[in-house]
Amino acid sequence: MKEVASILIILAGVLLSYAQNTPKKIYDTERVFEKTVAEKGINAGFIQYLAPDGIMFFPEAANGREWWKSNPASPALLKWNPIWIDVSSNGALAYSIGNSVYRPKGKDDTTAFYGHYISIWSRQMNGEYRAVLDTGINHEKPVSSPIDWKSPADTGKEKNAKKISAADSSVGFYQTAEQQGSDKAYKEYLADDVYLLREGKQPFIGKKAALAFLKQGKSNIKFARRKSFIEAADLAHVFNIYTIANKTGTEIERGNFVQVWKLRGAKWQIVADVFVPIPNRK
Repeated sequence: MKEVASILIILAGVLLSYAQNTPKKIYDTERVFEKTVAEKGINAGFIQYLAPDGIMFFPEAANGREWWKSNPASPALLKWNPIWIDVSSNGALAYSIGNSVYRPKGKDDTTAFYGHYISIWSRQMNGEYRAVLDTGINHEKPVSSPIDWKSPADTGKEKNAKKISAADSSVGFYQTAEQQGSDKAYKEYLADDVYLLREGKQPFIGKKAALAFLKQGKSNIKFARRKSFIEAADLAHVFNIYTIANKTGTEIERGNFVQVWKLRGAKWQIVADVFVPIPNRK
């Protein structure tokens, strides 16, 4: 019995260590990814670190690897650093959010686009992580760009023993948004530590800041029925098309949305919400 107890203690220690080290592994993957982009170019970097089915928006959703393979090599310089990393309790899924700087013509280009990105990471068969979705927003140059990263205190702790489905739980959000308005839906489902990313705006961090911004819009947001909802224990993500209409019902914006959902207690909440507008081609 003592031997069995010792094995269980060791196993528990290994699992705890694994849960604690996985965010660091995502961070390390990000750093090597950025280094690869700097040394080999954006095309080669994304081809290497996107998953085979990894999605990016160009501006429509497309297979990222295939897009980069079929387009000429880009001279652009892209630099970034993660500031927020969260991983599912089983280590299968993760997401990272961070700062970015893009110079279209390379390092000497005086034109720079500042922004924030989100990457969704999936553990591959070999134990490495690759991005199954990568996108971001642009905004004015921030006053400061933090370089340190952190994770939520509950990273890796919710095992979802009752197998509560994020896809099923999220139905209430989309129904409320459609029937009673997106403001009410967001108020009910946003997490306290949510990251809300919108084009042209600095990130809104925390539920209070996010709701204050959303109330200013006074517009009707419609979410297309989801076509991709990927879950892993206590973490899930979904992307699809959104539209925004004004008070007269005229569409004023269309784009791709990305949401990351996290299970806390018995409730799934939105911990990241990103809108990436599709430019009007008229």
